[in-house]
Amino acid sequence: MVTTILNPCSLIASVPTGWGEPRDCDTLESTTREAEKGAKRPLSSSNQFVRVGAVSYLNSKPLIHGLADDLAGIGQLSTDLPSRLADQIKAGVIDVGLIPAFEYLKTPGLRLVSNSAIVSRGPVWSVRLFFRTEPSLVKRVALDEGSRTSAALSKLLMHETLGIRPETQMLHITDDPENVDADAVLLIGDRAMHPENYERSFQLSWDLGEKWFQWTGLPFVFAGWVTRESSIDETRLGQMLDEAKERGRRDVQKICEDCCDSYGLTVDKCLDYLTNYIFFDLNPDAVRGLEEFRRRCQRAGLIENNANITNASHQNT
Repeated sequence: MVTTILNPCSLIASVPTGWGEPRDCDTLESTTREAEKGAKRPLSSSNQFVRVGAVSYLNSKPLIHGLADDLAGIGQLSTDLPSRLADQIKAGVIDVGLIPAFEYLKTPGLRLVSNSAIVSRGPVWSVRLFFRTEPSLVKRVALDEGSRTSAALSKLLMHETLGIRPETQMLHITDDPENVDADAVLLIGDRAMHPENYERSFQLSWDLGEKWFQWTGLPFVFAGWVTRESSIDETRLGQMLDEAKERGRRDVQKICEDCCDSYGLTVDKCLDYLTNYIFFDLNPDAVRGLEEFRRRCQRAGLIENNANITNASHQNT
């Protein structure tokens, strides 16, 4: 069976992170599989270890389920905030990263290497913009340190739907959202999944996945697997990443049982999030959503019109 990694360039002319600091379960694999016998063929033509970085949030768990085992002897897996992963891949600290879609769109030379992604098709639950005042009156917004895509989406929604361009400031991962001096606060991941914690300080909140879907009728791609390293066997790597995703889907119940306590969720709520709010396929509808995001960001001046966002086609056998 052949799986083709979608090439946005072939679908649309000229076109090709839930969340928080790493938890205990980020360092554990919820499945133990026998190590492959014999040496594994390297993923890189230079025979070097391939350094893979993934989002440290709950929504990446099905995408990296068992991946550390797959990489044993030929690579290593680390986790961090989405924004830090984007900086690491640009600096060459990692070779492959599950990075914010916004960074992929704006950074020349990055290539998608997998059909796996973090996608919403309506409410996303783990990405929220909280308001202390009426949204149209916002003068300053604090943006979650871990965010790049959601920060751009917040700016885009406020500009395009409200006609405002608020000042921005960073909300560090250790900052208390209730104490920050801003009219609106963007939270992503773990902190955003408990809006009841902030009812005393904010009037209302936007679920940004829901807002995007109401605005466009399209899915929203928050993050995808990318590389800029030319020596990597992208076909084989893409197959490995997609197999990890399918394994995560099969074992999603076990993932939730292992990790739900770390995120302050029940097993049922964790399952609800990973099966009804977050989707993991970069399918044609998701690609159309990604292209629409790019187009609107360009129109709003968030991405340069001449950004190099082409993507190579691959086939996994």
